[in-house]
Amino acid sequence: MNYELTVHAKETLRIRANIRLEWLEQAIAAPHQVEPDRIDPNLEHRLLRIDEFDGRVLRVVMNANVKPPRIITVFFDRSLRGLV
Repeated sequence: MNYELTVHAKETLRIRANIRLEWLEQAIAAPHQVEPDRIDPNLEHRLLRIDEFDGRVLRVVMNANVKPPRIITVFFDRSLRGLV
C-alpha cells in the first residue's frame, strides 16, 4: 500500500507501539466509517474498530486528496471505544 507518513505520524507510531501497521493500512483501505475534519476540508478521519484490541477504535487522520495519501496522525480514540 502506498501512503506517506508525516513526521508527527511517524513519531506517534514509534511512541504507540501497540498500533500495528496492518491496522493503519486497513483503516486507510477499508474503514468502518469516514468523517470529514471539522476544520480542514482536505482532511478526513477514517475509523476502524479493532476487535482483537478489545474493540477499540483506531482513528487515522489523512489527506486523501494528494498522491500518495498523507497520514497526519493515528491514534486509538477513547471516546469511541466499541462504538464503530
